[in-house]
Amino acid sequence: MATVVRLTRIGRTKRPFYRIVVTDSRKRRDGGFIETIGHYNPMVEPEVIKFDAERLAYWKSVGAKLSDRVAKITSK
Repeated sequence: MATVVRLTRIGRTKRPFYRIVVTDSRKRRDGGFIETIGHYNPMVEPEVIKFDAERLAYWKSVGAKLSDRVAKITSK
């Protein structure tokens, strides 16, 4: 199974809020997921990014790929 760490959108129209989740790469963006490891809120100043670094490191160690956006926001 190819796993990927990516964002899934929740929140209202024009007020996005994202969860950082581990999912099967074949699932849709907001489809089922394996584990939630954090969240990202781009609508407040400064942006709120909270995630479990240990779980992210674990999933990377077992071969999960990071989406471009997740790689960018977790490297800050």
